[in-house]
Amino acid sequence: MSTLPIIHMTLYKHGVGYFRRRGAVSGEAASLTFRREDMDDLLKSLTIIDHSEGKVRGVDYDTPQTQAERLAGCSIILSDTASLRDLLKALRGRAVALSIKDGSAIEGTLLGLDEGKEPEMAQHLVSLLRADSDTVAVLPLGRIEGVSLHDETAAADLRFFLRTALGQETHRSITIRLSPGEHDLEVSYIAPAPTWRVSYRLVTGEVEALLQGWGIFDNRLEEDLTDISLSLTAGMPISFIYDLYTPHTPERPVVEDEDRVAAGPIMFEATALADEEPKLERARAMPPARMMAAAPAPGASPKAMAASVESAASGEALGELFQYNVSTPVSVGRGQSAMAPIVSSSLQFKKDLIYNGAKMPTHPVATIRFNNDSGLTLERGPVTVLEKGEYVGEAVLPFTADKGEAVVSYAVELGLHVKETVKTERRLESLHIETGYLLENYYDIRRKTYQVDNRTAEAKTMLIEQPLDASFTIFDTPDPAEKTLDTHRYRLEAAPGKITALTVQERVLRSRREALTRLTYQGLQRYFEDKMLDKRAFDGLKGLLDVWAEIERLKRAVDEQQARRQAIYQAQEQAQKNMAVLSNEGEEGRLRGRYVKQLAQSEEELLQIDRAIGRINGEISQKEADVEKMIAALAA
Repeated sequence: MSTLPIIHMTLYKHGVGYFRRRGAVSGEAASLTFRREDMDDLLKSLTIIDHSEGKVRGVDYDTPQTQAERLAGCSIILSDTASLRDLLKALRGRAVALSIKDGSAIEGTLLGLDEGKEPEMAQHLVSLLRADSDTVAVLPLGRIEGVSLHDETAAADLRFFLRTALGQETHRSITIRLSPGEHDLEVSYIAPAPTWRVSYRLVTGEVEALLQGWGIFDNRLEEDLTDISLSLTAGMPISFIYDLYTPHTPERPVVEDEDRVAAGPIMFEATALADEEPKLERARAMPPARMMAAAPAPGASPKAMAASVESAASGEALGELFQYNVSTPVSVGRGQSAMAPIVSSSLQFKKDLIYNGAKMPTHPVATIRFNNDSGLTLERGPVTVLEKGEYVGEAVLPFTADKGEAVVSYAVELGLHVKETVKTERRLESLHIETGYLLENYYDIRRKTYQVDNRTAEAKTMLIEQPLDASFTIFDTPDPAEKTLDTHRYRLEAAPGKITALTVQERVLRSRREALTRLTYQGLQRYFEDKMLDKRAFDGLKGLLDVWAEIERLKRAVDEQQARRQAIYQAQEQAQKNMAVLSNEGEEGRLRGRYVKQLAQSEEELLQIDRAIGRINGEISQKEADVEKMIAALAA
């Protein structure tokens, strides 16, 4: 058995590591021990190479059972404090040879162990049926020096118990079975590992800045790492846990043996029916946000730091990933962590004050921007910014591919105060007449004004980020100085001691249909005054409104006639009730005659009303026909 040392380790950002072990192995097996929770990844990724002439014949590993579960079928189980007693009890009925202190030996079948009342071994007796006779030998336990097992099953169970007892509940062993001889064995696999981290220092000079990055990693293995090669991989490889270690037995249907009896009636049931990025300029003379006014003391400079710490890693692109390969051997003790310089590059940079109210209200943020010309992919991590030997702020450097732009926002400029105001407006753009409708096209306009109050004694140049709305279009606004996928950046020069404003206008074109019947003279006049309608359309619509007004007047006249008719009906009904109680003689007869005359007159009025309603309805029908013609003419 042999333990192979780790020679290489690659750490990733998603909680796994790739490990390579290599060493010389003599014999037919090599063993390694892993934490139980590592076994799924190990079985998924284990790769074995014999660089010599030998062969790999297979891999054995402990099952996921506990010690108690693995020993459940074993005939020999020994306790920690009475292993000899437990062994003799377990060997009852087995062929053994007992070695006596006088140098002799007795062979036979073990009958058992009789324990005395006293704990001393002298009180315990071992009985054995001799192999050469029917005699039972009884010996004090204290005279026995050794026990030889002549029963192969018992010997195998004892060896199995000892192997199982050697293992730990939290760990599992694997055994690589090899052909006989010498081997140069390499084993590689992935296993859970803490993610590596990176921290940066950004030291600015007059034109260039030094970006220095340190890779931070941990040794959580149960061994020291000595002179291994180390790689730190940036990116996001796909990884998952697949349970290969736990045995799984699918359930199968149970089929019972049939009972054969005399045939009975056989019956069946019936069947059921069923823009591009901007180029970076060289550093401009714009002063950054100041945290204090004290004169800077001598401190770290880009040149001094570059000379003191040199990157120990080279970069290599791996498709969608990027790998830092540490060029010097690494040694890290068990349970320790380490830092290795992986980035050291001088980069041209520029400083800006950028305002985005959603990210930092009221004040702009001082930023350093640079194109990543380091030739490396920069993993996400915190960055500490030093200027003229002083700490001026810190930020998080985003994941930045080679040649990509990085923006580091490290301080808030408290001398500039920004106030945002938003006003909205609806403006009619055009008007079209369709059959029975008026189609309005209008703009919803949104105006956002940024007022910048420069309370410092210096002129400040800042970039204002305007978030883009996919449904709105910017108009009548100065061209942006820069564009991103989600924002436009507008340059604003803020004079000292003054308030400077920038207004960004956005609009979206919308449409609305309004029935012509809902038009009013006032609305029509407004459309005409706003030059949305020409004289012909205005006159046509006004004439249409006039006809509709006349139709409404005629309909009211019909309603009036119908009201008169209803009143006459009610009067006739009352007269008829009165006549029913009057006689034809005397005063009642004369009153009855007046009611008869009144009913005759009302019938004549009803006839006149019917004629008037018919005449008015005829006029309404004619005017409604005229309306259809006028609407058709307007839409033409």
